[in-house]
Amino acid sequence: MSAIDGQLQALHREGFVLLPGVVDAGQVEQLRAAIARLEPEHWDYSGLLDHFKCVFNRDPLWLAFLDLPGVIELAEAALGDDCHVIGQTAWRCHPGYRGLPLHLDYLPLALPEQWLGDPAFDLPMFICTAQLYLDDIDLDLAPTRVVPGSHRAGRAPLAGEEGWRGQVARPVLCKAGDVLVFRSELWHAGSDNRTPDRMRRLLQIHYGRRMVAQKFSPYLRWRFNPRVLAAATPRQLRLLGDHLEAEYD
Repeated sequence: MSAIDGQLQALHREGFVLLPGVVDAGQVEQLRAAIARLEPEHWDYSGLLDHFKCVFNRDPLWLAFLDLPGVIELAEAALGDDCHVIGQTAWRCHPGYRGLPLHLDYLPLALPEQWLGDPAFDLPMFICTAQLYLDDIDLDLAPTRVVPGSHRAGRAPLAGEEGWRGQVARPVLCKAGDVLVFRSELWHAGSDNRTPDRMRRLLQIHYGRRMVAQKFSPYLRWRFNPRVLAAATPRQLRLLGDHLEAEYD
């Protein structure tokens, strides 16, 4: 079995997979510095949580992180080789930040739980997220919590719900440069930053099947940055939406 096959099986079985050492220390420092230079636009905000959307459109620097080796191959295996990017978001969680409750990002199919609970049923993926961590994540530095297998619940978690079918939310502890890939139906959440002086920094890349719409804010006022398009490779242009003709184009 290839590495990609094993990772794809993990996405179907657990709903997530951790890819170690995807980027090196130099790229981690490059991204930390790039996030520090960002200024809020449109729906971005700053405070205990800094949140910057559509960063791929601000500078060609971000393009290389749309199709990281080892990540893009998994995204294409999960979503099709004509998948595209539906977002790229940079985050900084400062000391004192309080994490959100468990949630899912998108539930494309609200199917009966008896179907979803059958291991023989292959639940297709429509959206997945790659979280590139830019700090070593321990229990105090706002680890992402995930509930293994919860993508098969067929619903979002209820208020106060901390697990599903005996599986409780568990923290993902990892190193700077590691990438967590998870499905949009997985129950997950960030947690509190309990450190006195450290930030949790990460870059998210959201991938969708081709027929999942790209909704780049500010929508009707959206314009691609010409410098970004000029610097993009053919694969990166496809990820930004430059597809071949298809039935609904």
